[in-house]
Amino acid sequence: MKKVTVMTTLMVLGMASVSMASDVAATASAGISNMALVCIAAALSVGLAALGCGIGMGSACEGACVGTARNPEASGKITVTMILGMALIESLTIYGLVISLILLYANPLKDFM
Repeated sequence: MKKVTVMTTLMVLGMASVSMASDVAATASAGISNMALVCIAAALSVGLAALGCGIGMGSACEGACVGTARNPEASGKITVTMILGMALIESLTIYGLVISLILLYANPLKDFM
């Protein structure tokens, strides 16, 4: 799991640096506009956040099902804890959405395009 986290962090940082610090003339000569790079970074931020949170929600639900199967009397406490954990996991997906909206609508390079 650490490899996925490290690779995701490197990809997000790499795309952010390319989209925010690229030279307009260099990307225009390469055929890639700054807005295209920003759109790719925004899509990756939402996609990777949703992927990671989906995996986390799946393992949380699996753990709750296994815990309920092993101890049916504790199903109330397990359900409350699972719902709280899923709400916190879902907030991470919303953070990815917020990052993508910031990239798309508050782009500091849109004056140069």
